[in-house]
Amino acid sequence: MKKIVIVLLFILIAFVGYKLIWKEKNIEPNVISRIDSHLEKVKKIIKSDSKYNKDIAFLIDMKIPSEKNRFFVYDLKADKIIDKGIVAHGSGSETGIKGKLKFSNVENSLSTSLGTYYIGNYYYGKFGKAYKLYGLDKTNSNAFNRDIVFHYYYDVPYKEKDGYICNSYGCPMVNKKYFERIAKRIDASQSNILLSIYY
Repeated sequence: MKKIVIVLLFILIAFVGYKLIWKEKNIEPNVISRIDSHLEKVKKIIKSDSKYNKDIAFLIDMKIPSEKNRFFVYDLKADKIIDKGIVAHGSGSETGIKGKLKFSNVENSLSTSLGTYYIGNYYYGKFGKAYKLYGLDKTNSNAFNRDIVFHYYYDVPYKEKDGYICNSYGCPMVNKKYFERIAKRIDASQSNILLSIYY
């Protein structure tokens, strides 16, 4: 009887340990693989300039459908995802083919631009509090001139769902509740946080 109890206790401890250590592993392996490949670029940029935050980075995987969690907060020190949420893409990125998006850096395209950004100061506009975004690549160099910012919109769902969600005019746009959580991290940072949008 003692042996059975010990075995069951060991299984329970192993299961709890697995859940605690590998909780982000419920994310598909191909998503983890894409995160890893884009983190390399983010880390290089951070190393090259002391103005960038060395502790966390934001990643948006546009291969994941918009109604699913695809905005990731990544702890660079602990090397793991510490938060995730839903983020809308630009209406100009729609192709009419399910699961296929297009991207543009052109003004008035209403499209999402791929690439790495750094998050600048906030201001209050028609969507409330919003953060200016500055593109660091050829693919997103017009972000500031296009008024591409990080902001919230009430129609973006907070939890994952099935089916279509609203689009932005090219901005990474999240639910207000999620935005407030992310804004706390941005406002507490003494240096600019990097945001990488990839496909």
